[in-house]
Amino acid sequence: MSERILFIETSTARCSTALSEGGEIIARRYSETPRAHASLTAVFVQEMLDEAGWRAADCDAVCVGKGPGSYTGLRVGSSTAKGLCFGAGIPLVAVSTLETLFWQAVRDNLVTPECRYVVPMVDARRMEVYTAVFSPDGKQLTPTTARIVDADSFRAEREAGPVLFLGDGAAKCAETLAAPGASFVACEPDASAMLVPARAALREGRFEDVAYFEPFYLKEFMTTVSKKKLF
Repeated sequence: MSERILFIETSTARCSTALSEGGEIIARRYSETPRAHASLTAVFVQEMLDEAGWRAADCDAVCVGKGPGSYTGLRVGSSTAKGLCFGAGIPLVAVSTLETLFWQAVRDNLVTPECRYVVPMVDARRMEVYTAVFSPDGKQLTPTTARIVDADSFRAEREAGPVLFLGDGAAKCAETLAAPGASFVACEPDASAMLVPARAALREGRFEDVAYFEPFYLKEFMTTVSKKKLF
């Protein structure tokens, strides 16, 4: 049987799933509908499995986007992935949202031969982003951090350029980080873009502990108390 992987990516506003067989994506589902991850993720998975004529147990692994990103979205994705792994008795692999965005840029031919750096950005509200710097061959050069973007951010990379900024946090930073050779692509991570790192993790046996796996939130979930009087 050819290698089969089920992908789930819910770390941002986009809810996306995919299936691969033998290194090729054979089914995809996605939605940009806000706050619909909980109602759509399992439905998308079942639709794809039915389309392929598979059961979850026919897959070799489930790959989930592990963040950083939306707390609620990550919880939905990880709980769905873990449930599938528990029920089908198959392993879990995880890929960071930033790595997914990098491979998405490669897939979409955005990483040109001249490019020196690729900087995925996940929106963290206001002028803050979750980010890291990657080399064009996929090596992560800096730790994943929550970073407030100002005119001095990524100065060395911009001066060395060309540099590609991409993700749902890239557009809001375009004016602040404008420089010769800097380009900005607004996009959401897509489950199908996890194919390359997921296959590597599967081949190398880099599996997550299904019982104890938690997404990489980077920042603690914050709740606020309403100031409105209900009674």
